[in-house]
Amino acid sequence: MHETIFLISFALNSAGGKTPPAHLRLVMVGAQWSAKSSAGNTILRKKAFAVHHRRTTMSCEINHGILGERTLAVVDSPGWFYNHTLQDTSETDKHEVENSVYMCTPGPHAVLLVVGLAAAFNTSYHRAVQEHMSLFRDDVWKHTIVLFTRGDWLGVKTVEERIESEEGLQWLMKKCGNRYHVLDNMKHNDEMQVQDLLEKIEEMWAGNEDPHYKVDPDREAQLEARKEAEGKLARRIRKITERQSRILGKLFEGERLTITDLRIVLLGREESGKSMAGNNILFEEIFERVWVKKEFQDQRRTEKCVKHEGNFGRINVAVVETPGWPADTTAPVWLKEVVLRSVSMCAPGPHVFLLVVPISKAFTEEDHKALVELLMPFGERVWRHCMVLFTWGDWLNDRLIEEHIAGEGKSLQWLVEKCGYRYHVLNCHGLGNHFPVKLLFQKIIDMITRNKEQCFSAESKQGKKHKLPWRSRQSVLTEEEWNRREQELIDRMLRAVANEPEEPTQPFVKRGASLDGVFIPSMSGDAPSEFGKLSDLWREASRAKVSDWLKTRAGNSDITSGIGSMSASASHVDESPLPDEND
Repeated sequence: MHETIFLISFALNSAGGKTPPAHLRLVMVGAQWSAKSSAGNTILRKKAFAVHHRRTTMSCEINHGILGERTLAVVDSPGWFYNHTLQDTSETDKHEVENSVYMCTPGPHAVLLVVGLAAAFNTSYHRAVQEHMSLFRDDVWKHTIVLFTRGDWLGVKTVEERIESEEGLQWLMKKCGNRYHVLDNMKHNDEMQVQDLLEKIEEMWAGNEDPHYKVDPDREAQLEARKEAEGKLARRIRKITERQSRILGKLFEGERLTITDLRIVLLGREESGKSMAGNNILFEEIFERVWVKKEFQDQRRTEKCVKHEGNFGRINVAVVETPGWPADTTAPVWLKEVVLRSVSMCAPGPHVFLLVVPISKAFTEEDHKALVELLMPFGERVWRHCMVLFTWGDWLNDRLIEEHIAGEGKSLQWLVEKCGYRYHVLNCHGLGNHFPVKLLFQKIIDMITRNKEQCFSAESKQGKKHKLPWRSRQSVLTEEEWNRREQELIDRMLRAVANEPEEPTQPFVKRGASLDGVFIPSMSGDAPSEFGKLSDLWREASRAKVSDWLKTRAGNSDITSGIGSMSASASHVDESPLPDEND
């Protein structure tokens, strides 16, 4: 039915006799892993955009080609996560998607809304498309064609049958006037499927009163100014961390700490990657990773802290994961009590609170408030023991973490500054990579050295130490008055360094890589060998490297900037009763 409607419309508008433009400007938008980049390569009939099994499109990129008598300009844009709301998407990604139409001024003849047929167009997918398309003016739909990719996933079905079977796709057809096309990226040499697409674009052009989607010059200037300001701030953040690193390195040069334990508490909202981070730190899939559909997010998750331990050489590492809270909400009352209890699970106290922030999602004002409220009972001094741990580092690709911090907004910038510009990045698939974990341990050891105490201890408003009511009677390291004054002096000095005027610097050198990966999971599983699974071998090798490094390095800290095999793991789940949430 939809194909018939399109053909009738094509015949009626072709009678107008308008000469189509010789130079077509096309912009591709869509969800991550919808095969946008592959579609762009198929349209241009060359490898114009990089394609990997990971996210590679960080900023808009334009490429050109010639097909017959037509000259083509194709713009690729970063994809949003298929089930993310607009509020979930980071500020940088939102502005890059919006900026895509300004890459081919005075505006694109067609916006190709790429939808992968490998995934169901469910309620979450539908909502994500609807909200992200609102980044453009509403008249964008007059210039939009739905480009279905991975046509080979249709099987014996026709695309019309697929559309009729999903209400979200029917809504999408109505929004863009029943304009759609199916592309099979596996048939790279099939020129006819590209010719058919270009004919449909020219037909849409002929039927529109405006020949292309018109961009707003004032908004373009705003986007450019914003990007320039973010670059300047990113350079400043990086310079602050480098200055502080040098100063702290000189202050504590030669100091040695005898470390036999590292105690870590993970704190972050739901789906922030806390479990993933815990698994990476211990080199074992031991924390349960729960993936919950948005339709069920209102259901309460686990209300218990979970603790796992591992031994690296002679150093015991304990990681406590606290429950998360739903995005865009305040921290519930019951969670505050649970977070307080997490300290008693790693007595005499944690060395570090890792505040887990996913790079793949926006860091909102609500996230900021929730973290502050959860840490407030510990007193102001708790921030000396806090570090921001960014997860889903793969999402950055070639972008620097400082650029993400600068682009995300005031809330995240405040958090990084509050933690003394201590931050670290972990990838989502880094279980066999020892280097990021080794660097994280180094930063934690630097923090212990800088604090001149073995762990966090609670503090009253008057600045005097006190034990938490459930805390064991085990003694903790006391702090003399001279040590307190020294700490205050160091804090003031580091703040002064952060407030130094910025010197002129060269802008970041941006690499030209662009493109989203193709999300096709491997069905073969881990390849076994006569020695066992390769992933297990990599993990054991990484554990051994970190173990050897900790044995030789943990007692000799150099203070860095924000920038044997493991024994059988022990596990513990806090089963003590919780107060009622309404108390």
